[in-house]
Amino acid sequence: QVQLVESGGGLVQAGGSLRLSCAAAGSIFSINAMGWYRQAPGKQRELVARLTSDGNTHYADSVKGRFTISRDNAKNTVYLQMNNLKRDDTAVYYCTIDVQEFRGTVPFDYWGRGTQVTVSS
Repeated sequence: QVQLVESGGGLVQAGGSLRLSCAAAGSIFSINAMGWYRQAPGKQRELVARLTSDGNTHYADSVKGRFTISRDNAKNTVYLQMNNLKRDDTAVYYCTIDVQEFRGTVPFDYWGRGTQVTVSS
């Protein structure tokens, strides 16, 4: 089993910054892609940023140039640096990490419980 622990959410004024962290713990042989999704009230969950094991990144158009995804392989942790936050960024943010628990097994996408980000005007 693998657990993801998120941290770093909170309340921030528009234009401010926050850094989200998500650490994976448990049975981990290797980690493939890592990513962040978000879900605002009344809206569908959407991809915010994704980082593959070979370093390729993908960002939602709405966050390009403002958000940066990164990873620390030694700590099995993915980060999301969010700058110049806007009210539309208000949402619950979820991390997802694609984990291979043992050699030869099929990787599985684990999800965090979510952390609230609220941007005030």
